[in-house]
Amino acid sequence: MTLTRIAQFIVGLLHLPQSAVDWLVALFVAVILLVFVLLSVLAIVYFLRKLLGKIQARLGPTRTGWKGWAQTAADALKLCIKEDIIPTRADRWIFTIAPIMVFVPAYMVYVVIPFGEGKHFVAKDLNIGILYIIAISSVNVIGIILAGWASDNKYSLLGGMRSAAQLISYEVPQALAILGPVMLAGSLSTQEIVLAQSGGIRHWFVFQSLPIVGFVIFLVASMAEVNHVPFDLPEGESELVSGFNVEYSGMKFAFFFLAEFAASFTVCALATTLFFGGWTSPFGSFLNYGWWTVGWFFLKSCALMFVLMWIRATYPRVRVDQLMEFGWKLLIPLALVNVAIIGLFVVLTTRRVP
Repeated sequence: MTLTRIAQFIVGLLHLPQSAVDWLVALFVAVILLVFVLLSVLAIVYFLRKLLGKIQARLGPTRTGWKGWAQTAADALKLCIKEDIIPTRADRWIFTIAPIMVFVPAYMVYVVIPFGEGKHFVAKDLNIGILYIIAISSVNVIGIILAGWASDNKYSLLGGMRSAAQLISYEVPQALAILGPVMLAGSLSTQEIVLAQSGGIRHWFVFQSLPIVGFVIFLVASMAEVNHVPFDLPEGESELVSGFNVEYSGMKFAFFFLAEFAASFTVCALATTLFFGGWTSPFGSFLNYGWWTVGWFFLKSCALMFVLMWIRATYPRVRVDQLMEFGWKLLIPLALVNVAIIGLFVVLTTRRVP
C-alpha cells in the first residue's frame, strides 16, 4: 500500500477531483518528514546528553523515564508551554518570522535525501538535488540575521553578524567539497550519486582520488554552517549571552533548537550520501535491497553523528579571528586543490568514445 494509493482511496471516498491526489501525497510526505525530524531531534538530544555524560564522567539524564529517556520530551513540552515574550522595542513581525526561516530550510533539505533503495524512500529525486541542497541551506542565514536585528539587542545583533560572516565564508569550501562527488558521479541527483558508489566499500567516494580530504573539508565546513562546536560563535554564551536567540523564549526558541539539531543530522545524512555510499551495502550485493538499505543508511549516518557528538565533547570554541583565518587561508585553498585533482582524475580515467 503506497501513499499514492492511499491518497487515491481518500480522494475517491470524498469525491474530490483526481488532481487532488498529488497534493494529498505531498501533504503526507511533508507530515512524515516533519514527524521524522521531531523524533530524530529527540533521539539525538538524548544520546548527546548521555554521551557527553560518559565522556565527561557525569551521569546525564537519569530521572525522567527509564534511564532518563523522557527528559528530552519533558524539555520540549516545557518549551511549548512557556510564555512567549517579545521585547517592547523589537520588530514583532520579523521577530516572529525569523525562527521559522531558520527551521524550514533544515526541514526542507530532507526532501531530496535518499533514505533507501528506489523511489519509495526519497520524497523527490530531483535531477538538480545537490543544487537544491546548496541553495536551500543558504536561507537559514537570513533568518539568523533577522533574529539578531529584530531583537533590538546588541548581543543578538553581534551574534547575527558573526553568523553572516561565518556562514558566507564556509559555504564556499562546503560547495567545493560537494563538487567532488558530483564530478565523480557525473550527476547532481542524490540517488544517482549513491548508485555510482554501489559495489562495496572500495567504490565509496571518500576513498576516491584524494582519499578522506574531500570528506574532511565537507565535515568541517558543514559544522561551521550549522554552528556546531567548536564553531558555535554566533551563540557564544561566554561573550554574547547566547547570541542571536538571547531574546527568544517558548516555541520560538524551540524552532531554533530544532533547526540546530535537525541540521546536525542533515550533515551526517548528506555526508553518507555523498561520500559513504548512501544506502548501499559496504559488502557489495550483500543485503543491498528493500528495507535493509534503510538500515545501512541510518547505520552510517548514526556513526557520523557519534563523531559529531565526540567533537562537541572534546574541542573548545575557537576565536573569531581563528575561525575566519582557517576558512579563508586554509580550507578554501585546500578545497580548490581537491576540486582540481578530482577533475584531473575524472578526465584521465574517463574512456573516450571514438
